[in-house]
Amino acid sequence: MAPALALAATAADAQTRHNSNAPIDFGADHIELQDKANRAILSGSVSVKQAEMTLNSARMTVSYTGQVIDGSPQVSRLDASGNVVVTRPDQSARGQFAIYDLNRRVITMLGAVTLVQAGNTVNGGRLTINLDTGRAVIDGSSVGGSRPGPDGSTTTAPGGRVTGRFSVPKRN
Repeated sequence: MAPALALAATAADAQTRHNSNAPIDFGADHIELQDKANRAILSGSVSVKQAEMTLNSARMTVSYTGQVIDGSPQVSRLDASGNVVVTRPDQSARGQFAIYDLNRRVITMLGAVTLVQAGNTVNGGRLTINLDTGRAVIDGSSVGGSRPGPDGSTTTAPGGRVTGRFSVPKRN
């Protein structure tokens, strides 16, 4: 079993759930609508915003149910690839791929994942964020890969391990 680490949200964060029923606003350089397949393909500097969460990537497939309510298709899933960044008020995460399952209200990120929350940084292979509870779990198993870190170094999850750094408050 791969090592796992759960980052607990603060009490205030745990009380604030993500509104997965909020409208989804998007921007991209290109969109291809595939109505018979019930999906849209967004590409080129894709940015999706829902409530206080933003998801950016190079490419994204938006899957919808085929039902249209108030003139809008009912989105069920977002599949993002290429420099994926998910930003929420209390955390940000980076990886190669992400799946946002709107029905389950869960985001799964894969491939050289980095999660930053309250000054703590954790690296791994796969990250799962439950948008109802705010619980984030990282393990070392996933798609292999590396990505450049903020200081120019390479961030990886060697040998399927979770790595990171926790900040320590100054004590008197």
